[in-house]
Amino acid sequence: MVLRGKGLGIVCFLFLVLGNKCFAHFGMIIPATDIVESQKEADLNLKVMFAHPFQGSTMNMEKPVQFGVYFDGEKEDLMPLLKSIGVKNYNDPESHQAWGADFKIKRPGDYIFYLQPQAYWEPAEDKFIVHYTKVVVNAFGKEKGWGDELGLKTEIVPLTRPYGVYKGNLFQGQVKVSGKPVPFCEVEVEYYNQNGESKAPKEVFVTQVMLCDENGIFSYSFPKEGWWGFSALNEDENKLEYEGEEKSVEIGAVIWLRVYEME
Repeated sequence: MVLRGKGLGIVCFLFLVLGNKCFAHFGMIIPATDIVESQKEADLNLKVMFAHPFQGSTMNMEKPVQFGVYFDGEKEDLMPLLKSIGVKNYNDPESHQAWGADFKIKRPGDYIFYLQPQAYWEPAEDKFIVHYTKVVVNAFGKEKGWGDELGLKTEIVPLTRPYGVYKGNLFQGQVKVSGKPVPFCEVEVEYYNQNGESKAPKEVFVTQVMLCDENGIFSYSFPKEGWWGFSALNEDENKLEYEGEEKSVEIGAVIWLRVYEME
């Protein structure tokens, strides 16, 4: 099955006709915390959704193709933990389907949660979207594994530790498709504006955009505390059918990390 999002597509189409940019899409895995230091925090809740993070709107998300965690060199399937939930955001009073999971952290180390969603048909762009999404949670101070590759079709491999990050820090990552760096790949960056407290002075500020270098490496310095998402966009070599026609598939490598204000 494919997510439709027809209403959103019409809205995006109107924005395009009027000369404005259609909102950027982001797969999202947002844990209750990215740094577990107590047994209470070890009962970790994660929220999985598909959204426009800054604008405060979400799309209905069907059950993912895969959802799991990578720890100490091994993957664990977490699909049985997923439960359908409704989410509302500050700019979107309608409830949309998302997913939640409760995971018990038992050992120290780095836990990489990952997601492959079902393909989302975006009529405004006449293509499908699939975002392979990751987030890293550190537990009990043992830093091991945060830079490991998971072997996803596309992924952002962090070159900077993706937790314990201060506002103003420089983050670097490398974009890969099928395990190979992607030169001069476009990367979009957005802030998760949970309560709508942040305002963009102009629409162009909502989604920050950069190009990787010849080795697929990008850098970004955070201007504000909170959750930040990076989405590296490429086109899949395979196509999917929609209403009898073959359509392109945009594959996004997405990673989320939490930024903190220094006290």
